[in-house]
Amino acid sequence: MTVALKEMSDARAAEANELGGVVFAAEAAGGARLWQRRWARWAVSFGVWTVLAFVFTCQLYYTYRLSEKPMTWRDAASSQFIYPYVWAVGTIIVLAFANRFPLEGRARWRNALLHLLFATLFVFAVSGAFHVIYHFLFVNSAEKPYSLRMTLQWIVFNSSENYGIYGLLLLLNQVFRYYRRFREGELRASQLETQLTQAQLQALKMQLHPHFLFNTLHSISALIRRDPDAADKMIARLGDFLRLTLENSGAQEVSLQKELEFLKCYLEIERVRFQDRLTTRLDIEPRALDAAVPNLILQPIVENAIRHGVAPRSAPGHVEISAKRGERALRIQVRDNGPGLSAITAPDDGFREGLGLTNTRARLARLYGAAHRFELEDAPGGGLLVTLEIPAADDANA
Repeated sequence: MTVALKEMSDARAAEANELGGVVFAAEAAGGARLWQRRWARWAVSFGVWTVLAFVFTCQLYYTYRLSEKPMTWRDAASSQFIYPYVWAVGTIIVLAFANRFPLEGRARWRNALLHLLFATLFVFAVSGAFHVIYHFLFVNSAEKPYSLRMTLQWIVFNSSENYGIYGLLLLLNQVFRYYRRFREGELRASQLETQLTQAQLQALKMQLHPHFLFNTLHSISALIRRDPDAADKMIARLGDFLRLTLENSGAQEVSLQKELEFLKCYLEIERVRFQDRLTTRLDIEPRALDAAVPNLILQPIVENAIRHGVAPRSAPGHVEISAKRGERALRIQVRDNGPGLSAITAPDDGFREGLGLTNTRARLARLYGAAHRFELEDAPGGGLLVTLEIPAADDANA
């Protein structure tokens, strides 16, 4: 009888999307922080308006070139660069005012009225500044002296265009504010989701400690009168195991070598408990020792093998742990010589896992998604075979 239990889900794709979302949100937040610097705002404003000025100059130059009175590039540029550069300065002022009085919240209608008033003042200021500068640079002469009436006519004539530019800047600023808040919200949500995942993994891992301690203390209690020396040895091994656990309590992954140190402490405790009834064998490929594995992932698997393959029987039990590292995956197998799947299959409701294997399956799904394999099956020749495969880079690619 064979039961293969595989975790096939889209968690890996979701993890990649989540990582992409975090990176993109972080870049957006970094761009927002850069925009808060004064020099950056001025550089962007003058850069954009310089491009527009160049476009306006080309448009004017080639328009007159096709006419009977062609214009030099210098004359076209001298008139077409003044207006954009006045607006480059004005853009900084408009954006500062837009941030001070945003069109959102309860004060949006009041702020809208303020922007209408400010836009009117700004139309007069920008158009008036351009007309005065242009007149005294290129027009002013004894025959054409400066006239305030001509400036007012220019302001009125170009008012719709300047109102439109002001409104466009206000709209762009508001869109940027919404976009920045959206990205910051995504970043916070991604961080909270990551924290939640870490908390869930930590909770699953910590559930194993009371489970393991209860079984060990129960064994010590049974030995303390019958075999005090064995009980004392088990307590010492339990202390070593807890010390190693505390040293790596915050790590979700450790090297296989470190994980085997935990496992050896646990096996020494169990050998004290079962004495000659339990033998173990480790067959670990040397290059697999540096591979990363989930912290305390092997102990519940081996405990399940001992609990169902060794403890219920009077015959000697044997547990074998092997590990091999392939090109892309680390394969770990735990095999016992017990009754196999029948030991964990109830007649009424079929296959049933204990707390240790359930938590192991949940942790693997959280850490690796569909990129892992976790199977329980009857081993050839008898016993239960547990196969665990997790991602691991080959030595040549590491």
